[in-house]
Amino acid sequence: MDPITLYITLLISGFVLIGLEIFIPGGILGIFGSIAWFSAAVLGWQNFPQPWNHLSAFALLLAGVITFTVWIRYFPKSRIGKSLSLDEDAGDYKSHTTDNDLPVGTTGEAISTLRPSGIARFEGQRLDVVADGEWIEAGLSIKISSTSGGHVSVVKA
Repeated sequence: MDPITLYITLLISGFVLIGLEIFIPGGILGIFGSIAWFSAAVLGWQNFPQPWNHLSAFALLLAGVITFTVWIRYFPKSRIGKSLSLDEDAGDYKSHTTDNDLPVGTTGEAISTLRPSGIARFEGQRLDVVADGEWIEAGLSIKISSTSGGHVSVVKA
């Protein structure tokens, strides 16, 4: 393969590998793309005549710096960048909410063994509960000791 064809192949494969890094994160493709770009710069330096070898190496270095700068500055704000990253207000979501209005002291039955968490039935409703301090066997009578958000704590009745 002649040097010009290898130079062009390395440039194109470097661009493709760095572009694939968007969709397959991890850094490996970006590293291989950067190595391909660097190899193209070295190959151009060795095989192009005097003014063009400097121009080739400088152009690749400049293209790499500009690409990196534009990527860091503008890509996270783009539509694709926003779809690939988490929202800033992602911490506003709760993993569990409950619609039950069972007061403290309501009695029920442990459906599963509570070690310390498990399932209980109160007034026909199945709830995820947590035993306060001890394991409670399935079938035993329990009562609600406290509630907070979606968290229901129980003790033996």
